[in-house]
Amino acid sequence: MHKIAKHSFNIARRAIGYGLIGSVIALLSVGIYTLEKRPDLSVWHTVDLDEEFTRDSDVTDFAGYLKLEDRLFQQLEQEVYQKTGKANDDSINRFQHGSATDPTAMAPNWNRSFTLDTENPTAGVLLLHGLTDSPYSLRSYAESFHASGASVIGLRIPGHGTTPSGLVKVSWLDMAAAVRLAAEHLRATVGDKPIYVVGYSNGGALAVHYCLETLHDPTLPKVDKLILFSPEIGITPTAAMAVWQGRLGHWLGLEKLAWTSINLEYDPYKYNSFAVNAGHQAYLITKEIEGRLAKMSEQKQLADFPPTLAFQSAVDATVSAPDLVTRLFDKLPQRGHELVIFDRNHGKRIKNVLAPNAVKALTERLKGASQSFTLTILSNRDTENTTGSGEVLIHRRPANQNEIETLDSEISWPSDIFSLSHIALPFPPSDPIYGNGGSANNMTLGNLALRGEKGAILISPNEMLRQHWNPFFPWVQNCAHAHFELPTP
Repeated sequence: MHKIAKHSFNIARRAIGYGLIGSVIALLSVGIYTLEKRPDLSVWHTVDLDEEFTRDSDVTDFAGYLKLEDRLFQQLEQEVYQKTGKANDDSINRFQHGSATDPTAMAPNWNRSFTLDTENPTAGVLLLHGLTDSPYSLRSYAESFHASGASVIGLRIPGHGTTPSGLVKVSWLDMAAAVRLAAEHLRATVGDKPIYVVGYSNGGALAVHYCLETLHDPTLPKVDKLILFSPEIGITPTAAMAVWQGRLGHWLGLEKLAWTSINLEYDPYKYNSFAVNAGHQAYLITKEIEGRLAKMSEQKQLADFPPTLAFQSAVDATVSAPDLVTRLFDKLPQRGHELVIFDRNHGKRIKNVLAPNAVKALTERLKGASQSFTLTILSNRDTENTTGSGEVLIHRRPANQNEIETLDSEISWPSDIFSLSHIALPFPPSDPIYGNGGSANNMTLGNLALRGEKGAILISPNEMLRQHWNPFFPWVQNCAHAHFELPTP
């Protein structure tokens, strides 16, 4: 009887095991089928532009980087634009000459690295844009800092500004190598004047990584001060698993699996399609930074990390706002660091349609124990929603103090905006691409809101809903100039 029972158990165990394996294979097959049913890849998803910079390129300075970039954009013209043909009058394909969103028809083409030199600069500023973005995303700050007397470099991060396929193979180490070349060129340009760095999203991660590098390598130009917008310090762990989708596609010869999303490319300065590898590289650099910060904090090696001012929306679907606090700011000893958080809008008309407040712990941090950095939170005057006021107060607790300062800001939430977003912080309302001044007729993306039946349009409703510009931009700009000790023009 015992043998019969044991034999029956083994049969049941094998059956369950085979059933689980079969279920996994079935789910995997359904997943692959679903991913393969997405739109076909276009030339801008598959082209290999081999003139792109990598850390193994035969380039030793920023001048060489720019020369290679010239060849890269010539290759882009030959391998993409010459194959897509001239656009119709109503085309919005950025990869067709003559379309409404053709960046090559815009002067300058902000997809490329740029320099804004000053004869006698008071400082040098290096601007690092985000993942899938281009130097355009920090254009307003570049022009503002330049008008205040600084020499400015807006670096095109490798893999960007050309085609989405540029992010299929790029490594964050390639990006970091380009940052070093730009920083060295900026030091040669401004001499002994201060060097400041601005990092947005993935550019924020690159900026933090570079600053950590300078603490170990005295030959690298030191950063005097740092500004971060929506910095990529922590992201979802699922990004670490997504790379297996791309690897599976490579093994099976299914190119679409290398893509998290395949979308219409209507934005002149940002990719709408997203490569799996891009998310994987973001994960790798955040883990590298997390490990370094933890180790250097424990060994008390962060005393010379440059004074940092960071701006973060409490509601952010791309990066982890709490990780910015715990992984970065909590690790930094006192040195004039400040974190500015934009709470969501608590306006009376909005409160009933908002999801439960998942960011309360972040804003509650203001009431906790004192910390080594200044914490500033911008929130409605009336957060209990009794008056519906959009007026914003500044709640500020200086480093190592318990008392909270509350100041009027003279700014207010627009009544139809419920929060900022990851992508909104660096763009003024007047931005010609992402601002609020245009209409659907001229493809101003900041207020694009096409209406009709769901599923009938190639532009994601999520992207139309997302906030693209910062209603508090002038206030943020003043803070940035003050941090860099540059007059506001």
